[in-house]
Amino acid sequence: MTVHTHQTAPTQFVDAGGIRFAYRRFGSGSGVPLVFFQHFMGNLDDHDPALTDAFAADREVILFNNAGVASSTGTTPDTIRQTARDAETFIDALGLGTVDMLAHSMGGLVAQQVAFDRPKLVRRLVLVGTAPRGGVGVGEAPPETRALFSKKYEHQEDMWLPILFSPSEASQAAGRAYLARMMARKDRDAAVSMETIQAQGAAIAAYGAEKDETYAHLKELYQPILVVNGNDDIIIPTINSYLLQQHAPNAQLILYPDANHGAHHQYPELFVQHTKIFLDAK
Repeated sequence: MTVHTHQTAPTQFVDAGGIRFAYRRFGSGSGVPLVFFQHFMGNLDDHDPALTDAFAADREVILFNNAGVASSTGTTPDTIRQTARDAETFIDALGLGTVDMLAHSMGGLVAQQVAFDRPKLVRRLVLVGTAPRGGVGVGEAPPETRALFSKKYEHQEDMWLPILFSPSEASQAAGRAYLARMMARKDRDAAVSMETIQAQGAAIAAYGAEKDETYAHLKELYQPILVVNGNDDIIIPTINSYLLQQHAPNAQLILYPDANHGAHHQYPELFVQHTKIFLDAK
């Protein structure tokens, strides 16, 4: 337990499986540790302090870079299954026997796989802006959407405004507030490499290509699951959130209005309130 916050928690390292994992760990309280799983192209700094600090009030929060990502060593895998195995190696290296997981976008694909692989490790699962294996449009974004990830800006973090937020004035204002929170930390993580970006893209595409219209594999996700999204996610279509809720046996769904792929950043206070109710349920 620490007195650190999102902005002050030091970057630590743990060696396991031939990988030196970079992570930040802070918070206090008796709650089950909450491990965040990051999105495509994201590093330690892309998490939202409005979320992490709020959850850290009554539990430990753990942020980490998976293998090969930013300040972690190793090679970023080009499959979701190996990415999940690496995440499991990291969690085991910290000596954690039970965790809750909060996972966004690609992180949600990985977290689901961890729950499949290690069902006794995962107590509860929060899936934001993500999809099941073989989900609708996963890895199949149209060219104009894919181009958003490579477009150059004067301030490159502005790329997240069209990716995570809707075009409305209110949503874009929420996006700028998120960017200000995200960029406030002074000692920054390393950048994500092109090798990682390419490997992650390949992993997402391959996972999306494993089609099964019955989504029978989701019956194995017996943990309580909270599925969250915006009403119009252009990155991982919102229909996938319905699929998760309909086919996982113990899942509930929340959709936020006028919201895109980063609904939890647009409505941080509401998201924290809803998620704490879910995590703290007996």
